[in-house]
Parts: sequence; structure tokens; C-alpha cells
Amino acid sequence: MIKSVCGYCGVGCGLEFEEDKLRGDLVYPVNEGKVCSKGVSELLSIQTPTRLLRPHIRETLHDELKTTSWDNAVDVIAKKIKATTSDKIGFYLSGQLLTEDYYIANKLVKGFLGTNNVDTNSRTCMSSAVVAHKKAFGIDFVPVRMEDVFKANLLILAGANTAEAHVVFHNNIKRAKKKGLKIIVLDPRFTDTAKIADLYLPLKVGSDIDFFNLVSKRIIDENLVDEKFIKENVNNYELLKNKFKRVPITKMLKRTGLSKEQFEEFWEIYKNSENIISAWTMGLNQSVQGVDKNLSLINTHLLTGKIYKEGNGPFSLTGQPNAMGGREVGGLSTMLAVHLGFEKESIKKVSQFWDTNKIDNKVGLTATQMLSANLDVLVICHTDPVYHLPNRNKVERLMKKIPTVIEINAYDNSETSDFAHIKLPASPWGEKEGTQTNLDRTITKQEKLTRTSIDCKPDWEIFQLIAQKLGFKNAFNFQSSKEIFQEYQEMTKLSNHMDIHKADYDDLSKKPFVWGKDIVLKKEFFTKNKKANLHFVQNKLLSEKTSIKYPFILITGRTRDQWHSGTKTNLPKTLLKFKDLDFCEMNPLNAKKLGLVDNDKIKIQSIRGEIESKVLITDTIRVDTIFIPVSNRNINYLTNDLLDKDSLQPDYNHSAVRIEKL
Repeated sequence: MIKSVCGYCGVGCGLEFEEDKLRGDLVYPVNEGKVCSKGVSELLSIQTPTRLLRPHIRETLHDELKTTSWDNAVDVIAKKIKATTSDKIGFYLSGQLLTEDYYIANKLVKGFLGTNNVDTNSRTCMSSAVVAHKKAFGIDFVPVRMEDVFKANLLILAGANTAEAHVVFHNNIKRAKKKGLKIIVLDPRFTDTAKIADLYLPLKVGSDIDFFNLVSKRIIDENLVDEKFIKENVNNYELLKNKFKRVPITKMLKRTGLSKEQFEEFWEIYKNSENIISAWTMGLNQSVQGVDKNLSLINTHLLTGKIYKEGNGPFSLTGQPNAMGGREVGGLSTMLAVHLGFEKESIKKVSQFWDTNKIDNKVGLTATQMLSANLDVLVICHTDPVYHLPNRNKVERLMKKIPTVIEINAYDNSETSDFAHIKLPASPWGEKEGTQTNLDRTITKQEKLTRTSIDCKPDWEIFQLIAQKLGFKNAFNFQSSKEIFQEYQEMTKLSNHMDIHKADYDDLSKKPFVWGKDIVLKKEFFTKNKKANLHFVQNKLLSEKTSIKYPFILITGRTRDQWHSGTKTNLPKTLLKFKDLDFCEMNPLNAKKLGLVDNDKIKIQSIRGEIESKVLITDTIRVDTIFIPVSNRNINYLTNDLLDKDSLQPDYNHSAVRIEKL
């Protein structure tokens, strides 16, 4: 029997593999034997007709891709990189990568190619939370663990549909509810998560800041502030207090779409709850004011001192299996490595550790900037930017202009594939080993369950081949993922808060390691004066506005059994039964005005593009709001490419659209 960990969402469930059977690991603390339908079907995704099994190459996009050798493909890539300048190179990574893959890519690009243009698709889902954590706490740190729901009195889920995005964690929430946990859900849709709520609040899209500011205002006005905690641990309280004296309460409440009675019902539960967790995902992050939304929520915990205590705190829920690991290792262009930035002292530390003098002191291009930066070489690994970046018509135009696009992938049917000049076959989940960090700082090891297919290689090995061909063999001569992890562990000692060096690689699949426990115990913040920062933020109404021509707001999200573009989850028939891959939820009042009935074919248009779908009429969504799942591969022909100014994360959940019956 082999113990491993799931490669889908950020919950990171433990798995057992024996005789071609996969099941949940009964003794793994995260899931205790439970596993969702995606996780239990993961074996089926390894051997499929959609696998990419050999390297392919072509001169131009008009040519046919032809098989080639690894040596030739890597030689061409190295020559392309050598023929341009460092600022014209970009590496676009993924939260699907293991930590060792991230580490090698980050070391190569930032340490030896001399550019910080290495970023990840986590930019489009978690970067607003990262920036908010750093602004509030001084570091990117999640202070809550999933087990805390069993010690909380109240769980607030804001723009988070755990029933479909974090299934096993949601089951634990339901167990905690039976033991007395109250649940409040804030969402424009009455989701499957909202069905278990003690109170559901149908918040208007884009009004999260208004809502949490109203909460902070009441905390201050009703003297529920933890004065001792504030004095010892928090900056900017008096400033925030003075700012809140002048906030327009009536206007803010109106913008939320809630009645006074609804807010008072919330407030009664809130003020009578001793231990509170506030959890969120894309409903807050994917916004032109995503950072501010995060900060407005974090404020409520800093004001009340409900942080660094069991059953309390702001809880950012990552969507991908190793989004957290990527953040730790330095997989974002806005950080160097192990949570270090680009200031002189950090560059000196990392340069000495990697034995290099090539590190640039400028922040690199983010995933949402790379395509428009006139790059000569773009390496895309285990992600599909043509599918997942907003304003797809623009994305496709920009992709065609890049002279050399290299796609590293385990599957052959990505939307990006048509734009690639070189395709390299990577090992998928089950054919490689390495570590990942789940959404509450738990590091576990993915194990190799079966042989590596034909010409496929682990991602770290692919990056290492490129590094060696470029002449960096001394720095990139690893024989295993264990060797890489051990070097990374030594590197974490450069940081003053990452204790990952205490983990034992060989033990991780049986005994996961949770880093940062001492930070919680010591109640540490990592700003200059060691205190957390309150931030006064306001809803600036920066998102795209509806109009007579485009009267609906489009929001997007996952469904339970599908994963992103569905290269894996579209294959097992069991995963196609729960919900269709494509539908458009619409309120009955809007459907009646448009003369629509269930399953009518419709065209949805924004100023950026158009797609077709079918209507699903339901009173579980607000009037003038529609929902289309991201399993519709064409969704981003519609979405808005407005970005948060600090996190550069797209505003996926506020696009103005019109609808026509076909």
C-alpha cells in the first residue's frame, strides 16, 4: 500500500493506493478517510487518450507540430533563451506544480537568468489574499487551520462555495454544525453551501467592502473592540476609528442589497459569538478591489482580537493543491524566495545561498502582464492561460505575437496548445513524487503510484535539463526531488519565520508537517514594529458598470465535480452526472422578461466577446445577475480584464453582459 495526497483542490486529502484502487486515508488528519468524487477518480486521468507523451516542435503556428527528441527540444529552447535578453523571457507556472518543481524554476529564472519574470496562475486566484496578508501581518501567513471550525462558534463564508470547491472541508463544516457551529453565508447565489447556513445573506456583487465596513463600524460603536489586544498588537486604530465616524451607513447598506432587518439578524449572531472564523475564496479575491475586500474582512478580526486563538481568525481558502507551496517557495514574480522581497539585504542572502550574482532588484512581470510585455520566449507549465485569463479575444491576439511559446503539460488538449511552438510532456499526478502545501500550511508528499509514461519527465527535471543546457550544471545537478526539498529546507532558514527545515521528507506521506505553529502560539506579526496593521478601505465602485445595453452582471465559479478546463475531469463519466459542463443560471423574473424557459439556447455578449449557453432558471440567484461555471471553456471571451492595482488579480466576477434568445 502506498500513501499519497490528492492533486486537486487546496484541502489536500490523504489517499491510499493498493492494487489499482484508490481510497481515502483513514488516519490522515485532514480527511480521515473521506474523499470527493474528483479525488477518488484521479487514477482514471493518468492513462487517457488525451495524454501528451512525446516532445513536439514546429517553426511557426502555421506549421504542423511534429515529434522530436528531448535533446533537440531542449537545445532549441536553450538557443532561444540565449538569443534574447533576460527581460524578454517569462515563465508562467501553476498551483498544480509540486514545491520542488516551483523551486527549480524559481532558482533558474530569478537566480541564473537574471529576471524575476516567473509567476503562476495563482495570480488569478490568490494574489489579492497574499498582498492583504502582507499589508496586515507583514508576511503572507494564513493564521487559521481547518480543524479550527470544531472550536469556533460562528463561521462566516464570504464568496466561498465550500460545498463545491472544498468538498471534504465542507463535510467537516457540517460535522461542526452538528456540534453547535453557526454558519452565515454571504453570496449573490443561494449555493449548495448556503443550504446548510443558519443565515443566508444575498449580498450584491461587489459590495463586500461595504458589508465588512458596516461590521467594523458596529464593533467600534458598540465597544466590542478588544482594547488590550489593540494596544499590544495593532497599528492605526485611532485613525480607523476617526475615519469610521464619517462613513455613510445608509448608503453602504443600500449598496449591499440587504435590508436593515437582515443586517440586524446577522449582527445578533455575530456579537453573541465568542469564537469567529471568516473564510473566503474567489468572491473576494477576484476583484478590481480584491486586496481592499480582504483588508476590510481582516479588520474585523484585528478589532476584536479574534485572531491567533483557537477557533478564530481570517481564513483564506486556496483553490489549487499547491498554491500555498508556490507562495512559500517564491513562485510569484512579486517576491524573491521563502517570503523574501527584492530589498538589498534579501538579494544578498539569496545570492550567497544560490552562489549567483544575477538577481535583479526589480519586481517581475505577473501572469496578467506577461502576454502584453512583448516577450520573445514564454514557458507555460501545467496551466492554460488562453483558457483562464480574462478577455480571451485579446489574449489570443497577444499569444500569436510571441515568437516562442513552450508548453510543458501532461495533457494534449489545452486551449493554449494551438499557440505553442514546442510542447514537452510532463508527468502528471501519480507518475511523480514531491511535496505540496495545502490551504492551512500542511506539507505532505505526493507519491509515485505507477511508472512514468513513455517520454514524460517530472517538471523539475525538465527545468533542470534547460538549466544544464544553458551552462548551469553545477547549480542544477539534483538526482531526486528529495535533494531539491532538502536544499529548499536549508533556504527557508534565511527567513525569520519559516520553520520548514524541521520537516522530514521521508515521513511526509505518513506524517504531514504543519509549519508556522510558533507564529500562532507567540501571536507574532512581522511588520517593522511587530504589530498588525488596520487599513481603512472604501468601496470605490471601480468594477464594470451595467447599462441599458449590458444590463446583467456575470459571475463565475466552479462546480463540484469539474476542475478548471476539464482536461482530466471531463473524462470519467461519473464526473459528468452532477451538473452540466455548461449552463447559465438566471433569476425567473429576468427569464420571464426575456421570454426564456429552461434549456433555451442563448447568446451572452459583453463588450469583449460573446459565447453561447443554455438557460437554467432558478430563484437561487439575485435578479440581474447570472452565473456561468468555469467548466464552460469559452467563459473568458466575456470576462473583464480590469486588475486590482496592488495584486494585479483580474475582476472575474463583475462583467457587464447582455443576453439574447437563439
